[in-house]
Amino acid sequence: MFKKIAIVLGIALAVSACGNGDKAEQASNESPKKQKIVIGFGVGTYITQFDKGVRPYLEQKGYEVETKTFSHNKLIPQALKEGEVDASVHISTANMGEMNRRLQADMIVWADTPSAPQSLRSTKHTSLDVMKDGMTIGVPNDPINLERAVRILEDLDWVHVDPNVETIVFSTNAVTPNKFKVDLKPMDAAQLPRAMDDLDFAVINGNFIASKGERISDGLAIEKSPPEHLVKVAILEKNKDQQWAIDLKAAYESKEFETYIKNERLFDGFIYPSHWE
Repeated sequence: MFKKIAIVLGIALAVSACGNGDKAEQASNESPKKQKIVIGFGVGTYITQFDKGVRPYLEQKGYEVETKTFSHNKLIPQALKEGEVDASVHISTANMGEMNRRLQADMIVWADTPSAPQSLRSTKHTSLDVMKDGMTIGVPNDPINLERAVRILEDLDWVHVDPNVETIVFSTNAVTPNKFKVDLKPMDAAQLPRAMDDLDFAVINGNFIASKGERISDGLAIEKSPPEHLVKVAILEKNKDQQWAIDLKAAYESKEFETYIKNERLFDGFIYPSHWE
């Protein structure tokens, strides 16, 4: 009798030990929760949006948050691919596919953020009615922002734009005169605000306008930004099921973030995420 009991207890202990071993092995295989999130930004106000409206939400969740600002946006996708940053707030769907192809990366749109439209502005002129042949217009020199800029001029009937040119390879060669023979001056987008005194007009990215404390809505002409040019929060697809990524998305979709943006004059004229409407 005692021998049978001993055998049964021995089997039970062995099974229990195996079960506990399986759980321990499972626990050891589970990666610990990521406690630090690094976000990459270009120069401009998107980092302000994050610091004031998103960071507090994540820190309340227990995350350590670090931001990195890159002098050139083209450096950010590489940093995301290589893990230097966990997410980025700068890219649009207009160039994400091409950047994924070039870098053999797997960036995906992860969340929306208020996006700043471009505007046509001048320090010399207070009206578009003064426009005449030969006037200079500063425009961004990168293909994505250049196309956006000349679309504003196209809407004014100042120029004609070749409809067959792809955004990713867009250049001033795609622009021909319509009402006026304009003199386009491509330059780095961040330099345009400082060059305005030397130009008749300039098309300025909205985040640079907001950074100067000016209202986008005070521009002489405002971009009708198509969805493919709106700024997005991006992560690598392989991270979409990670808890930190889920919490980052929740932070950008939180009521706290929406309330902050809508009550901050700095973001007047920004295009809000569609789910806020």
